[in-house]
Amino acid sequence: MLFPDLVPHALVALTKRGVPVIGEREARLLEAVDRVRSIKDAASEAGISYRTAWSMIQQMEEALGRPMVVSRAGGPGGGATTLTDECRQLLGLYQNLRRRLDENLGRLWQSPEPAMHAGD
Repeated sequence: MLFPDLVPHALVALTKRGVPVIGEREARLLEAVDRVRSIKDAASEAGISYRTAWSMIQQMEEALGRPMVVSRAGGPGGGATTLTDECRQLLGLYQNLRRRLDENLGRLWQSPEPAMHAGD
């Protein structure tokens, strides 16, 4: 193989009527929210601002017409933000699609094909 150190990676986004709902950035944010239970900390972990994180979540909620997260205010037990069950299902569907696509891309990349020539 001419470039053995290259690995294919496609960008995937799920849309609703042409409006992006979830892609790589949104999935990374939701995974972090699920893990750390804080939008502020999840945004930092995902490498985006808190404001951008909230905006992404609000855009998802608007596109889907349902909440993606549930926040509980602080107090004696502390506050927490969790994903709704529907959000978890959406994230799972996205992650599964992403995994299956990566597996198929890997197989296609490794399969012997005639060399492609410029202009093909």
